[in-house]
Amino acid sequence: MQDMAAQINPDQLVGILRDTVVALVRRDGPDLSARQLGVFLTVYLTDGPHTVRGLAAELNVSKPAITRALDRLGELDLARRKVDPMDRRSVLVQRTLKGSAFLRDLRQIMADAEVATRELAVAEPANVETAPGAAGGSGTRRAG
Repeated sequence: MQDMAAQINPDQLVGILRDTVVALVRRDGPDLSARQLGVFLTVYLTDGPHTVRGLAAELNVSKPAITRALDRLGELDLARRKVDPMDRRSVLVQRTLKGSAFLRDLRQIMADAEVATRELAVAEPANVETAPGAAGGSGTRRAG
């Protein structure tokens, strides 16, 4: 898989991100901001336990910003907060079943976007080669 990733250029990565975000917006499900998605992915893709303070430090944002993101994630049941039984002053952020399902869906959406990007990249060289000949020097290109 790492070899595949090395073959994708930055424009293709941005295209995968765009296709993923558009698919998330279009689907019947939670619509997360970039910050909420960043917090969600940090909780689900990095080892815990996660605290508000730790998330704020890792993402380099304020604790109130993390709290607002967690409020939304909690409303959507994508994450939950629980008082740390070892230190009652600290709040732990936990994963949920619904959040795990959302991550699984997100992975599939991104995989589909990546396949579409690769298929387009394979098709583009043929289009680039035929485009100049198709124009035939007839001046069919339009300016701005």
